[in-house]
Amino acid sequence: MQYQIIGEPMPVVTCSLAAGESMITEKGSMAWMSPNMDMQTSAGGIGKAFGRMFSGEAMFQNIYTAQGGPGLIAFASSFPGSIRAISISPEHPVIVQKTGFLASESGVQLSLHFQKKLGAGFFGGEGFIMQRLSGSGTAFVEIDGYAVEYDLQPGQSMVVDTGNLAMMDATCTMEIQTVKGIKNKFLGGEGFFNTVVTGPGKVTLQTMPVSGVAQALAPFFNSGSN
Repeated sequence: MQYQIIGEPMPVVTCSLAAGESMITEKGSMAWMSPNMDMQTSAGGIGKAFGRMFSGEAMFQNIYTAQGGPGLIAFASSFPGSIRAISISPEHPVIVQKTGFLASESGVQLSLHFQKKLGAGFFGGEGFIMQRLSGSGTAFVEIDGYAVEYDLQPGQSMVVDTGNLAMMDATCTMEIQTVKGIKNKFLGGEGFFNTVVTGPGKVTLQTMPVSGVAQALAPFFNSGSN
C-alpha cells in the first residue's frame, strides 16, 4: 500500500493498493475509490462490535479490497485538522482518542483501552474510553486542529486538558487528576479534571478538540432557539 496525505485543514489520504490488498474503516469515511474496490461489511464478532460501539465508533467495519488489479481509495477527515500515518507493530501499539481512528491496513487490530481507575474515568469524560491499535500495518489517525508532539522520558509527565489528548504510545500511562481548590474548580473555567500522561513514550496533543468547539458554540445555538 502506498499513500499520500493532501489538503488542510480538511485533509484526505489517498491509498494505492495492489491487487488483493485491503483497507479497513469504521465510520463511512470513504470519499472516493476506483470501480474495482470491493466493499464488505463485517462486525468481526459480537464482542468486538460492542467494544467498538462503547469506544465511540460504529459497530461494523467496512473492508475495501482491490479486485483484479491495482485499486485506489481515499478517506477524508470529518473535522478541520490533520491526518497522521502511524506505523503499528507488535512492539509499537498506540492509544488514540475514541473517535480518532480513520482507516488502516487489514493487519491492524482495534480494541478498547480503559483507564485503570474506573471512577476517575467516569468523571474525566473523554479520557475514559480510548482505542488501542495493535497488530501490524499502517493506520491513519485524525487530529482535531493542529498536532503538537512531545517525547516524554521515563517518569516525565504532562498535564493535559482531557479533550486535547489525541494519541500516545502504549508505553505511556495516564490518570485523571482533580483540579485543586474549590475556587479553581468553579471559577477557573477549566473544568474539574485534567489528564496526566507519564512517559516513556511519544504523546500527540491536539489544539481544537471537537468537544471544545461544541462547548464554545453551544451558547449561540441555545440563544437562537429562544
